Amino acid sequence: MTVSAKVQDTRDRLLEAAQEEFSEFGMAGARVDRIAERSGVNKQRIYAHFGNKEALFGAVLVRVYEHMGKEVPIPTTEEGLRNYVGEVFDYHRRSGDLVRLLAWEGLLYRDKPIPNEKEREQYYTYKTAALSVALGIDDPTAAARVLIALIGLASWVFIVPQQRRLMLGPDHDSEASWALLRANVTASGHTVIDLALRGMA
Repeated sequence: MTVSAKVQDTRDRLLEAAQEEFSEFGMAGARVDRIAERSGVNKQRIYAHFGNKEALFGAVLVRVYEHMGKEVPIPTTEEGLRNYVGEVFDYHRRSGDLVRLLAWEGLLYRDKPIPNEKEREQYYTYKTAALSVALGIDDPTAAARVLIALIGLASWVFIVPQQRRLMLGPDHDSEASWALLRANVTASGHTVIDLALRGMA
């Protein structure tokens, strides 16, 4: 393995371990010692690669966003947009790390600047521009409102799984229950899209 490959391997192992740690404990509760132990990498390499725990948290979110962007790219057609909410719902059901990390981030930073804020702004600028194309509108703020609504519909039950369990009862985790919930979320997303297409975003 070349030096650059070793460096990348170390970085990848640290990010994977940090993703697990931050997802479980949040940024405030995560421990660098546990990340080092999970990754099998010396603790000092964390500081060498990322500087501090906050920067590592930001790098983990960039990594998770990149993964979601590959798995569920933002649609640029109306048909793709109508499938988008269900696809995001399915993604979060497969892997809940992104919603948990965002929930921890919201609790910690609230309205304060977040790590990698400029990169995240660019990410959402790209998404709202693509969404504007799918909706046939020339108003990025309106597209952003639609995106917030669609993301909220697709992700809320994964941010607060206790509400899903309490509301849907003993069968909340059955495939039939998940299918009905997905259908409801998707139908609600279609309503948001239809309002946007009528200029009511």
